[in-house]
Order: sequence, then structure tokens, then C-alpha cells
Amino acid sequence: MSKRALYPGIAIVVAVLLAVTLAGLRTAQAQNGTVKVGSTDLGGVVTSPKGAEAGVWVIAETTDLPTKFVKIVVTDDQGRYLVPELPKANYNVWVRGYGLVDSPKMKATPGQTLNLKAVVAPDKKAAIEYYPALYWYSLLQVPPKSDFPGTGPTGNGIAPTVKSQGQWIREIVNTDGCTGCHQMGDKATREIPKSIVSSVADSKAAWDQRIQAGQAGGGMSTRFTQVGRQRALAMFADWTDRVAKGELPNAAPSRPQGKERNVVVTLWDWADPKVYLHDDIASDKRNPTVNANGPIYGALEESGDYLTVVNPASNATSKVMLHPRDPQTPSSAATLPLKPSPFWGEEVIWNSQTTVHSFAMDKQARVWAAGRVRKPQTPAWCQGGPDNPSAKLLPIPQGQRGLIMYDPKTKETTTIDTCYTWGHVNFDDKDVLWSSFGPTGVEGWFDTKMWDKTHDEKKSQGWSAFVLDYNGNGKRDAYTEPDQPADPTKDKRIAVSFYGVAPAPDGSVWGSVLGMPGALVRFVPGSHPPETALSEYYEVPWNNPKAPVQGFAPRGMDVDSKGVVWTPLSSGHYASFDRSKCKGPLNGPAAATGQQCPEGWTLYPFPGPNYKGAVENGAADSAYYNFVDRFDTLGLGKDVPVATGNLSEGVLALVDGKFITLRVPYPMGFYAKGLDGRIDNPNGGWKGKGLYTPISTRAPFHMEGGKGTTSKIVKLQMRPDPLAN
Repeated sequence: MSKRALYPGIAIVVAVLLAVTLAGLRTAQAQNGTVKVGSTDLGGVVTSPKGAEAGVWVIAETTDLPTKFVKIVVTDDQGRYLVPELPKANYNVWVRGYGLVDSPKMKATPGQTLNLKAVVAPDKKAAIEYYPALYWYSLLQVPPKSDFPGTGPTGNGIAPTVKSQGQWIREIVNTDGCTGCHQMGDKATREIPKSIVSSVADSKAAWDQRIQAGQAGGGMSTRFTQVGRQRALAMFADWTDRVAKGELPNAAPSRPQGKERNVVVTLWDWADPKVYLHDDIASDKRNPTVNANGPIYGALEESGDYLTVVNPASNATSKVMLHPRDPQTPSSAATLPLKPSPFWGEEVIWNSQTTVHSFAMDKQARVWAAGRVRKPQTPAWCQGGPDNPSAKLLPIPQGQRGLIMYDPKTKETTTIDTCYTWGHVNFDDKDVLWSSFGPTGVEGWFDTKMWDKTHDEKKSQGWSAFVLDYNGNGKRDAYTEPDQPADPTKDKRIAVSFYGVAPAPDGSVWGSVLGMPGALVRFVPGSHPPETALSEYYEVPWNNPKAPVQGFAPRGMDVDSKGVVWTPLSSGHYASFDRSKCKGPLNGPAAATGQQCPEGWTLYPFPGPNYKGAVENGAADSAYYNFVDRFDTLGLGKDVPVATGNLSEGVLALVDGKFITLRVPYPMGFYAKGLDGRIDNPNGGWKGKGLYTPISTRAPFHMEGGKGTTSKIVKLQMRPDPLAN
């Protein structure tokens, strides 16, 4: 045999032996339960008297850093864990998981191997205290379908304006009701505070008092009256009465499985206990490498006049102070509690004039925030006149939030007055910001290139009516107003406003429209938007016999790189709408109904149980907002749609039609609104990127820890496996 033939044979044998040896080492390591722990890691094995504990969380927490810092991982199928990339500090480390109660906290420092003993729950009641709020809130008994439409206070107690069980769920139970501001089903809501119970006759009266507590009491109380106050109070009183008598959830959450075990959760405290967060911004949504390794900014909405900031590199927080242009701008401090808060009494804890809601970041890492800068009445030029083409066509007498721009290079903020109102803020590829929140019937935009060139607010902004191509000729013509009969020779204006807003790859701008059943609207600017913009209107399929699925009430909204629109529904679904699937006409009278393209919709019920007696919705979970991860900042793939699972206490990612639930188990009470991804190092693998979301409950004192607990910014990363470092 020649040497040429011999050497390949030897190489094959050596390769086989090496593979067998490495496999044997890995098997031995697995059998021994060993974990390779680096100098900045913590690792080990979690066991209980039942053996290795798979799919449970290991929590490492420290207060040694400039702000409280927590990192959480999940054990693999052999109970092994690895907490990676820990800053140098002393940590408390413990185990939490379904079927367990918290283990004793162990002291540890990075670089240490620490085997942990899980504590099996002594009974179901003890175990169930760690279940997500969803499993408790699903005990809520909603009125039967036969009770709708309501017959009023002298009938069944439901307002006649509430036409269906689905509308009841939307307006009082789910995202456009109670769960629009805070988590329902957590310990703070499923139990009535003793300070209230002791002062009233029964639990129905207790609920009447608790919904008036604090500065949000006026809004909560009004909503109960709108749907049928006594019937709504009775529903919630029945729920908490049954819980108080010992009723426990029948459904149980599963422990993290598969890819769910690869998640790394990092939390930083970043605000004071009296404020709450609405949204965050980490990067430019068009290019998530902008602001790499830089600060994350948070919006306090009604609760405070500053941007809260965390620097993940230094684990330190700071503030950007905000001021309106007009010192007489109204303040949330003028809204007094209707009833004392069980946590804050009569104290006014919210005091914001700017009420910053949401953000966009530009290519220079400047932050553009929707914030109030003046009193509601607009300047005279907004109400007509020659200074702006939009004002001549469509005067606006009142508007709420304008823009506040923060430049991290100069550390300065600039207020910008716009005639229309801002809620959510998003850039298109031409550096134009698109608005939401109206006023009704108006869509506005702000050209930041023009503003950088001229600093002229009037030249830089514009707005247009939402006009359907009702006569079907492909262009915008004279139109009828929403309160006028349709005219087949004219176009038709519709009275809608965007809630969520997102530009699409084809140059159109999509927005979600709140309501029952709610809708998506496509806004096409045209060559001169004040005069040429046309819209298309697509309702969520509801009572539509042609629709294979039924749902209602969108809230957040985003668009993927293919132009498909994604929105979470108050009916307990994650919905997509693909306009390219529409078979019918996209203009003309038939396209004005909103129900012309049921084939464009796909609805995915959220995982988990439903409310008792609910037949018109898909699941009890509540998702406020969503984010399409176009650039794979999370690590589950490009264009993965993600929603905030605010009762399941995590983030819900839809991958290949199936949900992956990434839970934030500590502190209990995770409730999010905004989501934003960033890539700090394009070549850094999973370590070089992440998805950020703020804990956004209006009541952080409802969370685990109670009064004194602060909002947190949460970073989610997906490793290739549970032991990667």
C-alpha cells in the first residue's frame, strides 16, 4: 500500500477516535453535571429531592453596582445552568420555578461554581403563587354571549352601547380596558387591600372604591360607567370573592422548553418608585447598529418630566430633564386622586407637563420624543392661513403633544411645536417622522432633514386627511366628509386616527385604529401629501361570514420587511395582515366597508387559558404592543414578530407559526409596552445584540416587592444553548 493511500486512512481513523473521545468527554461531563464556568460567569447544577431540575430559573441579583442589577437564566434538561457576563460584584443567587418555592439565597461572585438546591412546593397553593397573572385572571367569569347587547341599568346592567361579549372584553377586561395600564391577576389585583375592605360593606363596594383610587381613578371610574358600572363591579367582585374563598387556577403553565431555555434576561432599575415607564428607545429602528453600546432612554408619560437613562456598559443611571416651551402647559399634577390610594394615600405622585409617550432615534443617535410643549390650543397659523399648505386645506384648532428632541452630543433638548398630536413616532427611509394620535381624521409628518436645514417648524411639518378613493379613479379628488352621505362621483374622508404607526418598505405608512372591531389603515402620501394622500381601510374580521377567523381591537402595530403588518388584538390574538393576498378591489365603494379582504388576515391565539364563559375571543392574555425584529436583534431570526405578553409575564415571539414564551419571572409583575432591538457588535454573536423592553405598568408598586419597587429596563438575548458563555 502506498503512503498516499495510507495517510488518508490514518487521518480518518484519528478523526473517528477524536470524535469518539470528545463525545465521551461530553457524555461524562453531562453525567457528572459539570459546567465550564468562566471568570465572569456563575454556573452549576440545580437539583431537588426529585433529581435534576430542568427548565427552572436561576436568578443572580446585586445592589453593589450603581443601580440594582439582575441576570436570569434557565436550566437545561440536566438541571445545569450558566449565568454569563456578570459584572464584578457580590450576588444573591436562588432558584425559582413552577412546582417550586424560592430556594434560600446563596452568596456568590463571578467565576464560581455554585450547585443549588431547589425547594419543591409543599402543596398546590404554595406552588401556584408563582404562576403568571394570566392563570389567575382567567378565573374571571365574563357575561354570557346571550346577555348582549346590554339592556341598561334597569335591565341586565350592561350598557346598550355594548353590543357583544367581545366588545365587553375589549372595553373593560382586556387591553382597551383594565389591562391597558397595568397587570390584572397579580397578587395586588386579585386581593383587595385591607384598607379598602375594612371601610366598606361588601366586595362590590370595595371594587367601587378601589377603581377610584389614585390619580388614574377618574379614568378607571369613567370606563366602568361607560360599560355598565354595577355589572362590571359585580364581575370583578365575584372574581376576587372566589379567590378569597380559595379557588385556584385549573390550568398550569409549563416550564420553559426548547429554545425558551436559551434566553438570558438582564434587568436594571432605572427610575424612582413614584414614576412609571411607557416606552424605551435603544437604536434607530432602520439600522440597529446606531448608538451601539450607548444609553437606553425611557419615557415617563404622565408621571415625570425627565427621560430616565441607563448605560448598560457602566450599569449606571442618569436623567435628561425636560421642560415645555410654555411654562403654563398643563400638568398631570392637577389631576387629584378621587379616592385615597392604598399605597400613596392622597399624595399626588404624578407631576408631568411634557407627558413623553414614545420615541424614535435617528442616524445621529438623537432622540425624538412625543412630548407636550404648550397648552392644547394651537398657534394661529395652524388654524388656517398661507404659512403652511396643510393648514390652508385642513385647519387644526387643538393638538396635544409636539416633539422634544434630545441630542446626546450637545446634551441639549429642543422643543418643536406641531399642530397635530404625537403618540408613537417612527421614521421612514427619507428621515421623515410619522405621527399617531390625530386629531381624528388627520395624519401628520415632520421632515427632520428640512428642520436640520432651516429650523423652521412650519416648513418642516405637514398633515393630511384620511381619504378613501371612493370613486375608484386612482387619484384623490373632492371628498365627502365622514358625516355626509357617500357620493359615487367623489372620494370619501374617514374619521380615524392612528394609534400604532409604522412606515412600510413600499413608501406607504400603516397605522392601527382602535375600536370595535378596529382596523388597519394604509396611508399613501403621493407627490404632494396634503392634497394627494389616499388611504385604504381594513377592519379586523368580525361577524364576517366570509372570514375563516374572527377577532377585534388592535393596539400596537409594526410592519415586517416584506410589508406584512402585525398587530396584537384585544381578542387574545396576534394578527398579521398581508395586503398582497386581497382578492377584491382595493378602491371604490366595495373597499370602503373595511371587510373587503378577510383573506389577508391570519390570527394566532395567544397561548394560555381563556376567561370563564368567553366564546368570542381567543385567549385571556393581554398584549399591549409589538415589534417586528427585522434585523434579528433578539436571536430568533429576521422578521420574527414579538408581542408583550403582559399577563403571561414575558415576551411572546412567533416563530414559524408557533409561540415561544420568554418569561421574566422576577420580580413578578412584568408588564411591557415598548420594545426595541439593538446590535452592539455585528460580529459578536448572541452577546453583541439584544431586545430591550421597559416594565411599563402604571403601578410598579403592584409588583413583587410592593411599595418602593421601581420600573426596570429588561434586556432579552437568545443563546445557542443554555450553557453558552
